[in-house]
Amino acid sequence: MSELREEFLAEAQEIVEALSRDLLLLDQAHKDGTSTQDLINEVFRGVHTLKGIAGMFGYVRLGEVAHALEDLLDALRLGRREVSIGLLDALFEGVEVFQRLLVESPESPSSEVDLPAFLSRLASSESPGKRDAPDELAAYALDESVLAVLTEYEEHRLRTNVSKGMGLFRLRVRFSLMTIDTQLEDLKTRAKSVAEIITYLPSASGGDGDAIELDVVLASSAPFERLEEILGGDGAVLERVGRRPSRAPELAAPRPAARAQSTEHPAVILPPARPTSAPPAPSPTPRDVPAPRKELTADQLALRSVAHTVRVDIRKLDHLMNVVGELAIVRSAVTRLTEKLRGRPELRQLAIDLHRVNRGFERHLEELQDGILDVRMVPLGQTFDRLARIVRQLAREHDKEVQLVVSGAETEIDKLIVEELSDPLMHLIRNAIDHGIETPKRRELAGKPAMGTLVLNAYQKGNHVVIEIEDDGAGMNPQVIIETAISRGLVSEEAAAELSRDEALQLIFLPGFSTSAQVTDLSGRGVGMDVVKTNIARLGGVIDLHSELATGTKLTITLPVTLAIMSALLVRVGSREYALPITAVQEAIAFEERRVRNVEGREVLTLRGSTLPIARLDHLFRLPPAGAAKRFLVVASVGQKRAGLVVDALEGQQDIVIKPLGKSLSKVRGFAGATDLGDQRVALVLDAPGLLDEILAHERVLGEARR
Repeated sequence: MSELREEFLAEAQEIVEALSRDLLLLDQAHKDGTSTQDLINEVFRGVHTLKGIAGMFGYVRLGEVAHALEDLLDALRLGRREVSIGLLDALFEGVEVFQRLLVESPESPSSEVDLPAFLSRLASSESPGKRDAPDELAAYALDESVLAVLTEYEEHRLRTNVSKGMGLFRLRVRFSLMTIDTQLEDLKTRAKSVAEIITYLPSASGGDGDAIELDVVLASSAPFERLEEILGGDGAVLERVGRRPSRAPELAAPRPAARAQSTEHPAVILPPARPTSAPPAPSPTPRDVPAPRKELTADQLALRSVAHTVRVDIRKLDHLMNVVGELAIVRSAVTRLTEKLRGRPELRQLAIDLHRVNRGFERHLEELQDGILDVRMVPLGQTFDRLARIVRQLAREHDKEVQLVVSGAETEIDKLIVEELSDPLMHLIRNAIDHGIETPKRRELAGKPAMGTLVLNAYQKGNHVVIEIEDDGAGMNPQVIIETAISRGLVSEEAAAELSRDEALQLIFLPGFSTSAQVTDLSGRGVGMDVVKTNIARLGGVIDLHSELATGTKLTITLPVTLAIMSALLVRVGSREYALPITAVQEAIAFEERRVRNVEGREVLTLRGSTLPIARLDHLFRLPPAGAAKRFLVVASVGQKRAGLVVDALEGQQDIVIKPLGKSLSKVRGFAGATDLGDQRVALVLDAPGLLDEILAHERVLGEARR
């Protein structure tokens, strides 16, 4: 049962994410004044499906919310309610409630969701329905038997199209019983661009044992010739539904008391029996009686699934990736053994054979590693969709107009990184809207458009993924930031006087920088930014900041594509080996002491025309000097940060799996974990972003911050 529940949660999560996307499109369509009917139907179907599967797995509270939303959406799609801002707000809140209810256990519901209060707000959001309009269908020569079998939704769509001045058409088609599903879907696809299918039902002749004739009622504003061009062919006959003579209009047939409720696409419905008051129908002649339907044989029944996907728990993939990482260590050990055997002439042939086998093993291992990595990757669009919902809600809460521009949603990143990235991104988005983008009135006074713009962009850069969050708001004032940092005791006046503009902006990442009292003065950017930076650093990433006063702010997050398994450069400092992720290595060159010079107490050298800060790792780690005659400089780069690391030796490149250091050592700065190198050797994995922050930070600022 637990496995089935996991399957339900995965399915429900997909439905909720789809609902969020559809509601955003519905909101935009409402603002633009375009047709919303298809989107309303899509949302209705999603909620209807969620209600059904929630009941199967005992999620009663989830089912109650879905049922209430379904009633509201049904009234919306039937024209008894109109799309309004209040109604859309209720639907968006419903999606958020779905998300929270999925987290709680059905056996022990949490108090986080006040269900009665939400259902009460949902009821109060109902907008008044449309007034009853005159019966315009009476003017059309539609057969009463057709009107009698329309579902309530079909009749609503028919009246809506007629009220808009659309023309009505009848299309007679003939479909084989063996392929009616595909032929019907093909007809819907072709008709979608030029007409709306109201209903379809068997024609008077009905067809025969191998085929069926359908009368399809259409509404369209397109010319008759255009409709015939797109929908004609294969014996299809199109005709216009004319109007009745104006001198003697007939009323539409009375609606039956109980009508069919359609929740999906219109179904093929047989006409009901004629009223008893009508004259008896003539007895069918032998040619009117349809031939008996031919049953499909067992060999013709298909059991093969049309789906080609399977859901897999990410924890299982994580375990597989760890196993692949261990195999990579075995491969490295075999390589070292092969090299040892080559040094013994009597075992040279064995070394050659072992090398050949190891090459095949290495090739297949790389394919396996790439395959598992590919399965773990998910597009960032899934996270961006959720952020779009937050942008809309925050903009409404603060009476601001904000448009979200998203690009690069197809950029893929490790699923585990995506999950950990959601909260930092939400915090940055919240700060940008809450305190970065101005109100429409203040923007107009500043000569800006009333609607602010928030840009969310993602792209892949080598083995990294870059995410940019940029707004055209008020920006940040470095002088105000410095004054606040001084007042909070985070930096002295002497140290602050020597800070560059970029260094001043970096002060917002210091713990305890902002308080609620300082939010307005600093556009709120400092609130929780130390937590954001820490969370991103834990993922092996860095965050860069650029802001211009009265112009806007841009935050750039650089992350590795995956943390599961990575290539690392092995370096030796003193007698110890360390692993530096290859994604952070720009190049490695011979280190020349004579090129080093001191600038403001910091060691630097010039590399290809630019100044490069350097750090001697033996000094940084307080290790005794190795006294190596030749040393090396590893140029490390993450995001906009770049520095040189002086090491004693380069030991080669190897795939590694990072293991956590444990709770007691988790807060040690500069190390991301440890890895097994094989041959009972263990190396610490260097935290490149943390090291670069340590090296590039101004010493006096750091000294004051530590106090």
